[in-house]
Amino acid sequence: MAETQMLKAEAREKGSKGAVRSLRREGRVPAVIYGEKKTPELIHVGYKEITALYQTGTFMSHVLDVEIGGKTERVIPRDVQFEPVRDFIIHVDFLRLGKNATIVVDVPVHFHNHEASPGIKAGGVLNIVRHEVELNCPADAIPEQLDVDLTGFEMGDSIHISAVKLPAKVTPTITDRDFTIATIAAPAAVVSADNEAKAGEKADASSSEKED
Repeated sequence: MAETQMLKAEAREKGSKGAVRSLRREGRVPAVIYGEKKTPELIHVGYKEITALYQTGTFMSHVLDVEIGGKTERVIPRDVQFEPVRDFIIHVDFLRLGKNATIVVDVPVHFHNHEASPGIKAGGVLNIVRHEVELNCPADAIPEQLDVDLTGFEMGDSIHISAVKLPAKVTPTITDRDFTIATIAAPAAVVSADNEAKAGEKADASSSEKED
């Protein structure tokens, strides 16, 4: 389960574009907390802190405890806006999480035990179809990642979501099919050589029929 992290914030008043630009010059990032049928709360957070969290690569699937003036709001990031030219964070939207909330998140997929896959050992290539899987998760039980064990998979095998052990109460948002996460594919050189061999066999067979 992903660890809940603390983020310090300060309240802000709804102001002009000039006031927002002033905040950014001071190293602060405007943000908003919304959801749970409550009034949206305007805040600002430290640029360095929010950038460091974003650069972990799992920011959008991490629950945060945002501390504002002595109170704490449990949230999850829902949108990050960037300055289009210089590509730095200029605004963040946080979704407020109530008790027993269930949310939809994209969770990264990690693959293990490559050396225990006969297909990979024979020269096959792990072809990743989904680097992330969209899941329905309890807000207090979001998995850090999905772990796929490659042990025993042969060349040509497909790895489906049913092969992944999901935590309790965590389910894929796609429920109408057992979708593919990855395949063990033959390398291009092997496929090319195999195709050439088959073409040669067909040519030989055709030649033999003509001679007959």
